[in-house]
Amino acid sequence: MEAVKKHFFSDLSVMLGRSMRHISRSMDTIISVTIMPIAMMLLFVYVFGGAIQTGADNYVNYLLPGILLIAIASGISYTAFRLFTDVQRGIFERFHSMPISRSTLLWGHVLTSLVSNAISVVVIIIVALIMGFRSPAGILSWLAVGGILAVFTLALTWVAAIAGLSAKSVDGASAFSYPIIFLPFISSAFVPTESMPKVVRAFAENQPVTSIVEAIRALLLNQPVGNDIWIALAWCVGILFAAYFIAMRVYKKRV
Repeated sequence: MEAVKKHFFSDLSVMLGRSMRHISRSMDTIISVTIMPIAMMLLFVYVFGGAIQTGADNYVNYLLPGILLIAIASGISYTAFRLFTDVQRGIFERFHSMPISRSTLLWGHVLTSLVSNAISVVVIIIVALIMGFRSPAGILSWLAVGGILAVFTLALTWVAAIAGLSAKSVDGASAFSYPIIFLPFISSAFVPTESMPKVVRAFAENQPVTSIVEAIRALLLNQPVGNDIWIALAWCVGILFAAYFIAMRVYKKRV
């Protein structure tokens, strides 16, 4: 057991490499987590952008935070799918018969989600720069944006782990992500909430995506962040801890 503990990080690196190879060989994953968000950004900026009044000089500056969240939400659905597939194929039991740390199997999927989504976010930001996105933010603001996106990714990934470990079918493992992907559309990600009907506006302004989007947008545009960053972190950290403990309980029961 002591030897297993000593090799935790080497085991984890092996699991991370295994999952990353699966992603690099899956064109469907690459299209969904990178190309589709970029296509959506192109559509909104060059087709709808001229008709949307946001008060910003450049619509891509306003839009980018929402596109990043949609890309991450799309990416974590594949975490649930891969976990479900590993459970169904008996991969967990096979690895557990070997002298490796049991938790590295689950953590390998979680870190894969973090790394792959980080790559996707960087690619989308590069495309946004080509489209005219400009940010006066300093290094600390960019680090804060990276931190918020990382915590947001981890929170949704642990939610995906619950779905992947407890689902009865492939469709069930992936279906949970649809409401998460849809949430940015009922927020300030694409249009200001002031233009929404009263009931929809009340929901939009009090759901987690709006505070996260507003915090990232303010940081990137070097504007006052206010309480949005603390509300955003409270949502992300709260979901992260709750989902982590539930996922670990499901993991111990399922495998």
